[in-house]
Amino acid sequence: MSGLPSFRAVMLMVIAVLVVTVAAGGVVVILGDDLVSTTSEPSGESVRSPRPQQPRPTPRLDEIVPSAEPVKDFGEGGPSVTPTPPRVLAIAPAAVPKQARFRLGELAHVQKVIVVDAGAVKVSGTGLNLLAVDPSGFRSWTPKPVADQPGVWSALTRGELVADAGTMRKYGMVLGAMYQVDGGPRLRVAASATLGLKGVDGLVSADLGRSLGFAPGVAVLLHGKPGKISESGVRRLLGKDAQILLLDAADRAARKRVPEQQQPKSVNVGRPGSYLELYKASATRCPGLSWTVLAAIGQVESGHGRNNGPSSAGALGPMQFMPATWKHYGVDGDGDGKADIWSPYDAVPGAANYLCANGAGKGGEKLRKAIWFYNHSWEYVNKVMGIAEAYARTYA
Repeated sequence: MSGLPSFRAVMLMVIAVLVVTVAAGGVVVILGDDLVSTTSEPSGESVRSPRPQQPRPTPRLDEIVPSAEPVKDFGEGGPSVTPTPPRVLAIAPAAVPKQARFRLGELAHVQKVIVVDAGAVKVSGTGLNLLAVDPSGFRSWTPKPVADQPGVWSALTRGELVADAGTMRKYGMVLGAMYQVDGGPRLRVAASATLGLKGVDGLVSADLGRSLGFAPGVAVLLHGKPGKISESGVRRLLGKDAQILLLDAADRAARKRVPEQQQPKSVNVGRPGSYLELYKASATRCPGLSWTVLAAIGQVESGHGRNNGPSSAGALGPMQFMPATWKHYGVDGDGDGKADIWSPYDAVPGAANYLCANGAGKGGEKLRKAIWFYNHSWEYVNKVMGIAEAYARTYA
């Protein structure tokens, strides 16, 4: 008889030594029989470098065959996903009407809204609260380590469960195991991640949620400035029976301890005879903010008043404000007694007011983030900063 252990014995030994650790903020994914962890440490063993592969030539358009096959796996894609973390999570008693969704987006400080399906299942009598989401559209609503992990989103497209790390620890769930839903299908826990969604035990795909009988369009996530979205405003639109969870409670507590300095509603810059002088006068209302940044935004948004909108998104005036944002940050810049979104003498100092409220006067990354709040795109931020530098050279 051979002295070598049997194949079955080898497999039992491999399974016995496999340990999966879910670190706080980390992501662990099981795909097939492989374990992939974003928090794994290098083994320290010497590994022979693979032979470099020659880059494949980009195929011509007449060589690419159109396909209607559904997405099976998510890749890293292009630029990294920019997280827009939810500040408020609300569960409405019924599907949220389209008009209510629009009105939620118009609330002060709300910058982004998404509505998804939600439901609860029981696994061996243990209740789990789940959201049913479209993997491609929900990535930015999760923390960056989760959004950047393709395995998480591929697992959802395959009809598998992505469980919150806290839920895994609380109930002793095993990554990669199959769990029988009471009165339903068996679900495989393919990934575990710190989702940052209070009261939510995991994610499934929208298709799976429908098959499980989840309530359509009842879960609302709102993104905006931390600690600023009005809980009462959300409840007014969703009804008194809505459950509202403040995911930015720490920021709200900090704001109560240190009241935010009120921005002036009247900032008289007069009526300068040129946009150059208007940008310079308006920038003085925010110490530390360069007039070139205002000028760059004015150039990108309207070509300095040559294309005042309304835009396809509903933005108005030479600085392209959304009406809800203008309602909070608009100012009377020329002292005529009204804050007019269409008037450059009000709109430009209004833009300075908005940027300053988001920390633009502090410069550096604070300035870049303030510009990002103006238009949620890092490409937009880079474009504005590039134009601002060009103005600085031209008018030095």
